[in-house]
Amino acid sequence: MAASLLPAASPHTSCPNLKNTGDEQWMERFSLKKKLMNLKVSSGSGVRARAIMSTGNGKSVEIPRQWYNLVADLPVKPPPPLHPKTLQPVKPEDLSPLFPDELIMQEASTERFIEIPDEVVDIYSLWRPTPLIRAKRLEKLLGTPARIYYKYEGGSPAGSHKPNTAVPQVWYNAQQGVKNVVTETGAGQWGSALAFASSLFGLNCEVWQVRASYDQKPYRKLMMQTWGAKVHPSPSNITNAGREILQKDPSSPGSLGIAISEAVEIAAMNDDTKYCLGSVLNHVLLHQTVIGEECIQQMDAIGETPDVIIGCTGGGSNFAGLTFPFIREKLKGKINPLIRAVEPTACPSLTKGVYAYDYGDTAGMTPLMKMHTLGHDFIPDPIHAGGLRYHGMAPLISHVYELGFMEAMAIPQIECFKGAIQFARSEGLIPAPEPTHAIAAAIREALHCKETGESKVILLAMCGHGHFDLPAYEKYLQGNMVDLSFADEKVQASLANVPQVKF
Repeated sequence: MAASLLPAASPHTSCPNLKNTGDEQWMERFSLKKKLMNLKVSSGSGVRARAIMSTGNGKSVEIPRQWYNLVADLPVKPPPPLHPKTLQPVKPEDLSPLFPDELIMQEASTERFIEIPDEVVDIYSLWRPTPLIRAKRLEKLLGTPARIYYKYEGGSPAGSHKPNTAVPQVWYNAQQGVKNVVTETGAGQWGSALAFASSLFGLNCEVWQVRASYDQKPYRKLMMQTWGAKVHPSPSNITNAGREILQKDPSSPGSLGIAISEAVEIAAMNDDTKYCLGSVLNHVLLHQTVIGEECIQQMDAIGETPDVIIGCTGGGSNFAGLTFPFIREKLKGKINPLIRAVEPTACPSLTKGVYAYDYGDTAGMTPLMKMHTLGHDFIPDPIHAGGLRYHGMAPLISHVYELGFMEAMAIPQIECFKGAIQFARSEGLIPAPEPTHAIAAAIREALHCKETGESKVILLAMCGHGHFDLPAYEKYLQGNMVDLSFADEKVQASLANVPQVKF
């Protein structure tokens, strides 16, 4: 999107140089290669770490060296993003004010595989490969014949899957000489990941955190600041987009759409600054496919094939990261799993939204994308799964959904936290609020197997831990959590503002 598309921003001073003085220590760690450790519940009472040295075909299980691009294998290519003024497909030069050249090429790529830079793989090795864990204790608690596995991404420095794309995004920006990156964050997971990655490469990082999460999750803010980032609650008085929202509603809880508008505004008005996005766009989903590529190797190593694959969806990067490589195998006819996206009832873009061209942000600064949307000015209630409070679904996931390669469902947050408590008290890990949706759906599926006697293999995406989300658990445990959902009139009013575009 060209800078000329944006309203003029107020003068903005870049955040000070906060280069990590411990870079040398980090780089020493990068040179150490980790062995693949696959955590597997043993038949006894404990959990043991077992090194998986080879799969059934003799190949080593290791960090993927390529990202997988699902676009290459789809029978129908997804609709292109459109320039908001001309309504014609976006050109690379339209995106150059926001992204470095390599990411723009990845966004539009139709290549099946894209090489991961060695420098990125070295940093991935700090926490990758991530474990595939069988939830035997949860199976026993539920009394189900189903076998439940989860791919756990919470062992990254930021505690989630988000560094899988934060690291390459910052690396590509650094290679192009960019000094400052800006972004938005919902629950703080993405902001933390970008702050972490920026500290490694010496870039300044500035984050607009959705106000509801900024207030609910102070330790996420401190985590970002520890890695050197500057954090603002959104909506803020720093940008035109934020000020306009605050004039209408001084107590606005904010939304990802609003925070995106603020970050994009700053990036487009400053030549030394680029924008980074933690979900939605094709290149972000691309980077996350390391999850699914590893998981295919790990399941092959233990002789399992998933019957059901489940992941939570907000913008969609975690879900895409696990499922896209499996969809590739499904399209080849090798496997035929049911693939299910799970979203909150308070922000159900796939199950209640319309499939239409809409802006990715609230202020209408971004290109128009064909996606399932509740309307770009829809502001969800402040549920605890802040990372799932996005008005739209990733265009590529929306397209896959339209093609019938996956299904979707919505679950309220009380059921999700009930499942999270069952999971924590049997498996030991405290999930972030976002993957509790996948856990709740997996429990439903496991209990259905209990009724039918089917021994299905259920694979779910455990995208992060909830160590900084304990106030949400406190509300649930004290009985103060309530289910939130949208009002039909609220959605209809928002959908009325979706641009009427035919392409």
